[in-house]
Amino acid sequence: MALHLDTTYPIIARWVMEYSWIEIGQDDMRRSFVRALDEGGLVWEGQEDYAMLDDALRDVEAGLAAWMREQHL
Repeated sequence: MALHLDTTYPIIARWVMEYSWIEIGQDDMRRSFVRALDEGGLVWEGQEDYAMLDDALRDVEAGLAAWMREQHL
């Protein structure tokens, strides 16, 4: 069974297709494992680590949904 990210994570799909990007992974500059950014910088960041990548994506989905509601997007 194939999963389609735009169906499973519609907010993430909308974000990267219409607004900006997400970053996944650790680096020396940020504490979070996953974050959403736009041209102005950091919009949302998640936890330092997750048990599974799917957990991180679900967190981004919920975090961006809340942020977009606040911004009336």
